[in-house]
Amino acid sequence: MRPELQHILAAQEGSCVRIALEAIREASAIEVAGSTTEENPISVVVKEKTSMKAVGIDLAGVERRPTGMCIMDENLCADVSLLYTDDEILRHTIESKPDVVAIDAPLALPHGRKSLTERTTPHLRECDRELLRMGIKVFPLTLGPMRLLTERGMRLKVLLEEKGLTVIETYPGGSQDILGIPRKKKGLEKLTEGLSLSGIEGLGSSRTGDELDAVTCALVGIMYLKGEYRAIGDPNEILMILPQ
Repeated sequence: MRPELQHILAAQEGSCVRIALEAIREASAIEVAGSTTEENPISVVVKEKTSMKAVGIDLAGVERRPTGMCIMDENLCADVSLLYTDDEILRHTIESKPDVVAIDAPLALPHGRKSLTERTTPHLRECDRELLRMGIKVFPLTLGPMRLLTERGMRLKVLLEEKGLTVIETYPGGSQDILGIPRKKKGLEKLTEGLSLSGIEGLGSSRTGDELDAVTCALVGIMYLKGEYRAIGDPNEILMILPQ
């Protein structure tokens, strides 16, 4: 073959390779090893495109009361359930392999407080104070039943992080206020409708308040993964994650 024709065909072949690679990149994540030469031909490894997944947990203070749990993907498809024991919560969460776990419970003490039992201040964390400044009501974590919830939340956070999971604290009531979604006290039907209008699928029509708050937690988790969130509080205590 004449040398000029070989040059033209080689250029066309290289162009086809580049076009093919661009198409592959649009369909999935890839790794390209080596360079396109006769001695070292291109090597393409196609990886399945991964999706985001968040677990939302509306934690009860004690095991005899139901804890709402929601597994949500980046398309806002929700898989919702009620659980009771720590073992159930840990097993279902770990098995779902989420990118983040968003929990409705205090997950850290105020700066300077060593325990929940000592009779001293402070009773609020900086994120709690910021919620109050935003006009969102919050209870001190040292108040009665909140102590049990805080102890359980902090314990589960440690156990989940030991498994390599990212755990964030959120507040579904405050998140619903920011998103303009009615809280459950205004009716579960209105809360379900508000979440559905936000694009969440798979809710059905007979969810409990615990389940719907877990869905809200999972939604905040997806927003966190997408970078569509605000973090309030003192990082020396904990940052609470809320919608933008």
